[in-house]
Amino acid sequence: MIGFDLGSNTIRIVQMDCKSKKRVREFERIVKTGKNLQRTGYISDESIQNILNALKDASKVIDFKSDKTKCIATQALRVAKNADEVISSIKDKFGLEFEIIDGNSEARYTIFGVKNAIRSLGIKDDDFAIFDLGGGSTELSYVQNNNISTKSFPFGILNIYERYNQDLLLGIRKELKPLAKFAKRHKRPSFLIATAGTPTTVCAFLQGLDYEHYEHEKVNGKALHVEDYKKAYDMILSMSSGEQERYCGIGRSELIKTGILIVINLMANIGFSKSIVIDNGLREGVALSLC
Repeated sequence: MIGFDLGSNTIRIVQMDCKSKKRVREFERIVKTGKNLQRTGYISDESIQNILNALKDASKVIDFKSDKTKCIATQALRVAKNADEVISSIKDKFGLEFEIIDGNSEARYTIFGVKNAIRSLGIKDDDFAIFDLGGGSTELSYVQNNNISTKSFPFGILNIYERYNQDLLLGIRKELKPLAKFAKRHKRPSFLIATAGTPTTVCAFLQGLDYEHYEHEKVNGKALHVEDYKKAYDMILSMSSGEQERYCGIGRSELIKTGILIVINLMANIGFSKSIVIDNGLREGVALSLC
């Protein structure tokens, strides 16, 4: 089964085997869907072309017609005034029908993908919190026994960076207040899971893996302390721009640094000093839902 996740900064695609529940093929590309969206209200022509180019390249890696597909889009398409145009352009070129899902659905697909991963690692899946820090939104969820409580917040790395570039910390603390209130309404779970690009990039970076040689097997299940995020931030900050791009990805270094600051403050707001990093998330949950 093939799951497509069109986010505010990245498009991620995965083909999953229903029996083994493991990845068969995967593809990821930075497309900057939400670039300047805060200012204009529209997905730019450049970003639309980035998406189409990425899908063309992805089709050479994964045969979209070889399996059932489910395609979802998140925060950038939720708010863009030309979302229908973007979706139509994709359908015309590739025959893929993208569905814009709400934050609650996004969180539940992510939980599904994460649960599959932690079960395979032998980690109990009945009492944890998970945050998914995206480009345009952030989801915080509590999974406690059979009860799931989740909330989506309209801030992410890209829109915080664009809104508060002159004073990131002030903006981050302001945006996190509603999330902190939501967290206080819940009993503290046994552990915290961090998913999405910033935690996985930091985890890989601290193991000496650059962006082109990323290995999800070396990331899934690793624990990162808040001090590890601080260490990574200082190390990346001290690098040349070329080195930053090598380890963070082209055009991602400023967003990764912003993401690290968000993660550090988010963890403090919800009362955790350590998180378990899981690479599997939204796209895997979408693909597995077809199984």
